[in-house]
Amino acid sequence: MVEMLLEAASGMKSVEGCDLYVVNIPDNDPNSIWVTEIWSDPSTHQASLSLDEAKVLIQRARPLIAGIEQIKLRPQGGKGI
Repeated sequence: MVEMLLEAASGMKSVEGCDLYVVNIPDNDPNSIWVTEIWSDPSTHQASLSLDEAKVLIQRARPLIAGIEQIKLRPQGGKGI
């Protein structure tokens, strides 16, 4: 699963509006994966999901996904943004 998400991260390098896409594994839960994403606006994120590469990766990953918890934040600034 991590490999697929890193493949997605690599593809995001050329996607306009994707400011950050980082794949994380929590120290206290090695069976979980967190993906941290920052998008210029919700519509650019939604548009990225319609890209052929994204659709293929989503289909490949779907059987491995036990659940998704989405936490929406509004970054205010800082290093890396």
